[in-house]
Amino acid sequence: MAEQFQQWEYRVQTVGGFFKGVPADELELLLNEWGEEGWEVVSTHVIENANKINVIAKRPLSASVRRQRSIPA
Repeated sequence: MAEQFQQWEYRVQTVGGFFKGVPADELELLLNEWGEEGWEVVSTHVIENANKINVIAKRPLSASVRRQRSIPA
C-alpha cells in the first residue's frame, strides 16, 4: 500500500502600511483569527521600504476543500 502524504492549503496576507507600519494589535488579531480557523503561521516576509509584512500560513487540506478545488469554475 502506498504511503499517503499530508496535503496542505496555504494562505498569504499582507499586513501593515507605509505610514502605520505593522501595528502589533492588528497582527495579533489576525493571528488569533487564523488560529481559530486552524491556520498555523509558517513564515513571514518583510516587504522592504513599505513597512509591511507578508504572513504565510498553512493548515491540513480537508476533503471538502479538495473537492471544491476539483470542480471546474
